[in-house]
Amino acid sequence: MLELFYWPTPNGKKVTILLEECGEPYKITPVNIQRGDQFTDSFLKMNPNHRMPVLVDHKPADGGGPLTVFESGSIMMYIAEKTGKFWPQDLRAKYEVNQWLVWQMANQGPKLGECGHFKRLGDKEGDQSYALRRFTDEANRLYGVLNNRLHASPYLAGKDYSIADMICYPWTINWKLQGQDIEEFKYVKRWQAELAARPAVQKGMAVGADLSTDVTKLPPEEQARIRKIMYNQRARPVPHG
Repeated sequence: MLELFYWPTPNGKKVTILLEECGEPYKITPVNIQRGDQFTDSFLKMNPNHRMPVLVDHKPADGGGPLTVFESGSIMMYIAEKTGKFWPQDLRAKYEVNQWLVWQMANQGPKLGECGHFKRLGDKEGDQSYALRRFTDEANRLYGVLNNRLHASPYLAGKDYSIADMICYPWTINWKLQGQDIEEFKYVKRWQAELAARPAVQKGMAVGADLSTDVTKLPPEEQARIRKIMYNQRARPVPHG
């Protein structure tokens, strides 16, 4: 049994899409990031970077005890390798997928995440105009990278749908909140529509829909509490003993 420690964000939904596409049985254990579950000692033992998702395979292929994997890209490679689906293993095709998966982890996710962060922050911490311009422009550049790739091939890694597409898709559905116009990127729009029509993508995107809360509708003091938990974190000290 695969157990996914999860909250319904783009990083979590990447993994549930893959699990649904593979038809692999799994259990969701919620990690309420607005409450601070990711900072508990028990979670820290699974992921020293205190970020969800985390996957625990209770029956790994080597027959040993439970195997824990953190970082969404690594989790997706693990599941794809375990099931033999959506990640070709011949040399050239494998690295065609890998480079786009790493591109998402190193570029798309962090930059679109910062774009969303500063847009949500507004003027609560002073003038954010430079940060907003910087990350909105970078988001635009990254959509252009996707658009040019999807002009050249139907999917990110070539002619076949793969984990490279699944890992990128959830970050593109909020293009409007990222200050973008999807009409500028017609090949991304075509790809989005195709993926959105897949039943497994629909199921994966819907996982945990009943868990999240619209923070903008909470009282100001509760919004401030959540910001304090999630933003401006500093290093945890090394434990004594």
